[in-house]
Amino acid sequence: MAERSTAAVDVADNSGDEPLTAQADQSTADGVANNRERDTDSDEAQGNPTSEESGKASPPELHSGHKLARRYRLEECVTRLDGFSSWRAVDEKLRRAVGVHLLPADHARARSVLAAARSSALLGDPRFVQVLDAVEDNDLVYVVHEWLPDATELTALLASGPLEVYDAYQMVSQVASAMAAAHREGLAHLRLSPNAVLRTSTGQWRIRGLAVNAALRGISSDTPQRTDTEAIGALLYAALTQRWPYESDAHGLAGLPKDIGLIPPDQVRAGVHRGLSELAMRALANDGATASRHEAPCTTPEELVKAIGEMPRIRPPEPAYTAPPQYQRTAYQQGGYGRPAPHPGVTQPVPTPPPPLQSRTGKALKWSVSALLIAALGLGSWQLADALMERGGKADDPNQTQTVDGNDKNDEQTKPAKPLSVQAAQEYVASGSAQAPEDAAKTFDGDASTFWRTKKYTDGPKLAPYKPGVGIVYDLGSEQDVSTASIGLRYTGDHTTVHFYATDSLSPSTGVDGMTEIASATTTGSSLTAKASKPVKTRYVLLWMTDVPNAPSDGYSGAGYKQAITDVTFKG
Repeated sequence: MAERSTAAVDVADNSGDEPLTAQADQSTADGVANNRERDTDSDEAQGNPTSEESGKASPPELHSGHKLARRYRLEECVTRLDGFSSWRAVDEKLRRAVGVHLLPADHARARSVLAAARSSALLGDPRFVQVLDAVEDNDLVYVVHEWLPDATELTALLASGPLEVYDAYQMVSQVASAMAAAHREGLAHLRLSPNAVLRTSTGQWRIRGLAVNAALRGISSDTPQRTDTEAIGALLYAALTQRWPYESDAHGLAGLPKDIGLIPPDQVRAGVHRGLSELAMRALANDGATASRHEAPCTTPEELVKAIGEMPRIRPPEPAYTAPPQYQRTAYQQGGYGRPAPHPGVTQPVPTPPPPLQSRTGKALKWSVSALLIAALGLGSWQLADALMERGGKADDPNQTQTVDGNDKNDEQTKPAKPLSVQAAQEYVASGSAQAPEDAAKTFDGDASTFWRTKKYTDGPKLAPYKPGVGIVYDLGSEQDVSTASIGLRYTGDHTTVHFYATDSLSPSTGVDGMTEIASATTTGSSLTAKASKPVKTRYVLLWMTDVPNAPSDGYSGAGYKQAITDVTFKG
């Protein structure tokens, strides 16, 4: 299928569905975020995209403290370039930091920036920094996006050296998977660079500026998939070698020596992982690289994801074991406070206990204590016998009524959880293609022989980086207190991990990160039950599966990582 791109927005749709850009002019996006980052990546060249002439409009004269839409207060200008500016700002309505791109409404690229921002917002993939709003207000056009305070640019990470093998593998896996999902929806980046790739404090990689950064700079490409694939290859090359795979220096990295061409990463630095080195060369082959041992080039992010899946999986490093410090005896020992420490080899005398009370006074004291103990025992026995006789008399009295304390904890019965009926269900697709949307209702039809199943994956148990997870949203008909969720599973083995979230509709407006978790559980058996620490009130519940077992082939699919769900029940 021929590829085309106009300002990084109208990329050919390879999935067969209607591209998100077809809806761009009718939608804006807002969401929940917390971000810190440098707003747009530097304008150092990457590859050879074409650029249109910058607009003639002058950037608006704005300053810190200026407020947009009586909501977004500008704090710090981080980029001022080519007729537009980018700011760190504060959303005073939601009290959070956001990023804002600003340009005049009569700027030559204002229309394409708005279209790109709205298309990116419609994607809603949590692996991308989300566009929250795209507005034309009188003489200004501005795009509001997330600001990640806990994220670090790949540029900053590479400043101290190349990434560890596992970190480089995770980066290329997650970035390639995210870009493959974006291209399936008709969106390209065209400015993927170390400044556009961020690692959060939890180790997740996120991409900022999808479609928008290219539109701001008027960049387009006749082969957007190849452009983004080569960019991913350059990111992996830089992560393995701390060098930029071209002759010119860029993004704070030194380029390759002149006149030697593009050489594999394992020839630039010793100890580079052989499989990742070949993977980088397969992606960079788009620029005419001719490494002697690389296989067929990868020309699309989808092909790159497939090539990563065919590699032996790289495991995380084992945590370093630190031996505990030797036990140190303290100066204080029972009965020895203030004593000098004994010298080694010297036997310490055993202290002689004090003699018992042998005087006349001591004997009198012992007899007095003994008499008191005997009197106390006699009095206690008499009171116990009297109480037993009185209770026996009351038991024999047929007119005696027994009173039960309503606050007696032993007699208190726990209120049983009641089953909640499911009215409807719909598959939830966070990214990529659906699993089996037509079978969602089979999970609560009361028939254990019918089920909804996932596709087969070649690696696992964790679905990432192929997918962040798969699941189904259930409609309980009205708001209910949900405390327990149970499901039946078709496949056993490894482990199945399921999370349950409270959400706002059958088609949630936020990603999983913006939902309230009710409970989660992991199992190796054929059923799973998750109990909440306290009930959560909601009408819609998302069943979100992140790990699946390795199951044998059957009449539905071959051997691989997969799962099927039936008999879903909720209790409140």
